[in-house]
Amino acid sequence: MKIAIGCDHIVTHMKDHMVQYLTKKGHKVIDCGTYGDVRTHYDIYGFEVARQVVTKQAEVGIVMCGTGVGITNSAQKVKGTRVCLTRDVEVARKSKELYNCNILGMGGNIVGIGLMEAIVDVFLSTRHKGGNKATIKAIDSRISKPNYNTHQFDGKIKEWEQGVFTDNKKQDKIPLPKTWR
Repeated sequence: MKIAIGCDHIVTHMKDHMVQYLTKKGHKVIDCGTYGDVRTHYDIYGFEVARQVVTKQAEVGIVMCGTGVGITNSAQKVKGTRVCLTRDVEVARKSKELYNCNILGMGGNIVGIGLMEAIVDVFLSTRHKGGNKATIKAIDSRISKPNYNTHQFDGKIKEWEQGVFTDNKKQDKIPLPKTWR
């Protein structure tokens, strides 16, 4: 299976672990970043995972940040995504069975690595049962215009580099997803 994965700077070590874990299981992984512990904006990486999924570059996506809430909210703004934020196996299973979710969100500060592996395994192995077509169609129709333009973040990145989002410390350059290069 082809899987896009992304995170913020808080849980890069967990994302890196999951990349290795999934690769060892035979999956092709698209690492959308971030790639270190330099402070970042999770919305860039949530967007890129979602873009990879809805443009069929990946079959499913996985997003992570400290709580999972921010990056999951970012990913679900892209038309064609159905994102599940979970910290347990049963919600991951039901999200695929009932709603055919295509992106899994987790909080690295909430879910430990062992449980994260179990959640991912269940999410990837569960198949949609084919029901809830009207509900899924309604969910998919909520965002009317897809926007896959990666340049939408240019202004935010420029402000970041100029110190607008700082706490009076010099900020490093945001590491953009490798898929943008």
